[in-house]
Amino acid sequence: MSVLEKMTSKDAIALEDRYGAHNYHPLPVVLSKGEGVFVWDVEGKRYYDFLSAYSAVNQGHCHPKIVGAMTQQAQTLTLTSRAFYNDMLGKYEKYVTETFGFDKLLPMNTGAEAVETALKICRKWAYEEKGIEENEAKIVVCENNFHGRTTTIISFSNDPVARKNFGPYTQGFIKIEYDSLKALEDALKENDDIAGFLVEPIQGEAGVYVPSEGYLTKAKALCDKYNVLFIADEVQTGIARTGKMLAVDYENVKPDILILGKALSGGAYPVSAVLADDHIMGVIRPGNHGSTFGGNPVAAAVGMAALKVVKDEKLAENALRLGELFRKELNNFIPECELLTKVRGKGLLNAILINDTEDSSTAWDICMALKENGLLAKPTHGNIIRFAPPLVMTEEQLMECVSIIISTLKDFRN
Repeated sequence: MSVLEKMTSKDAIALEDRYGAHNYHPLPVVLSKGEGVFVWDVEGKRYYDFLSAYSAVNQGHCHPKIVGAMTQQAQTLTLTSRAFYNDMLGKYEKYVTETFGFDKLLPMNTGAEAVETALKICRKWAYEEKGIEENEAKIVVCENNFHGRTTTIISFSNDPVARKNFGPYTQGFIKIEYDSLKALEDALKENDDIAGFLVEPIQGEAGVYVPSEGYLTKAKALCDKYNVLFIADEVQTGIARTGKMLAVDYENVKPDILILGKALSGGAYPVSAVLADDHIMGVIRPGNHGSTFGGNPVAAAVGMAALKVVKDEKLAENALRLGELFRKELNNFIPECELLTKVRGKGLLNAILINDTEDSSTAWDICMALKENGLLAKPTHGNIIRFAPPLVMTEEQLMECVSIIISTLKDFRN
């Protein structure tokens, strides 16, 4: 194929299939452009994006202020490593820590890196501050969690696809039922060597599972009671996605360690961060942890611009209002649709539950039909579809999308 020839979707998929590792199963659509809530495929068809790159594109595709900050910085200085100071990182750290109310920030690139970083900080704190015997610290995690796919993280996953044939697994984790305060307290009572509790305020990959009201508040109180660090993984739920700047804000919970990623960059660049106060972050010293790219000048410029867009455009407020409208409209449709059993979520992180088994292809088939009708979404399981559009969506656009979803489900049922 010559450089001047226009690539078709079929060509692009064939290239990936031939030269790329097969570690994803994408919907068969090849995107070449994005703007706001829309993406276009290589043939020029326009779609509403109802995945937002797993909530990384909360500010909309190619937001001009974020892209502008990125390109301006990229023309000046891109990378120094942390061997030297740069003139952007300190400003970024100040802006983010003041935004979320923490003393310190440790910059990384991806969500999984940030989770690994938080685990290391928690363990080191346990040995140096809590007094747990070295190599004995345990961290409590929840069933059906998703925190990434590194070797350590899959060690406490119960997803067989992510785990099988990747052992031996990392030790030091206790898995309990999500949304069960009894399970958490039992674990804390029975083990005096627990360092932390790692939790998603809403389990996204599990199917947008929203815990009971008060769960996070009471879980944090239990952690305080037993001198255990409460670690909130807000990589997917954070940065206004759920209708608050953080999902924990619904219960006025301040985590001991906060993990951010995805929309911290508005989808323009890999940016993640771990935040904690001095008495926790102080255990990290030169040589303990690092990243060549973490905290680079471009990431710093992008991170500040991305957060400023969220604040200036009141995206949390928009997500809260449109999320309530979305769930109301779909709940009204449930009585006349045998396929749809439930809609759940907060803000613009929502999911519909399909009346079929987890092993079925129904959710995938519905997503294929939605694609044909101009809306892109992905299943989280065989019977759950997540809906998470960019937060810059207008009410008129949302209602058009609701109409697409309802008409697709009606046609699918028939």
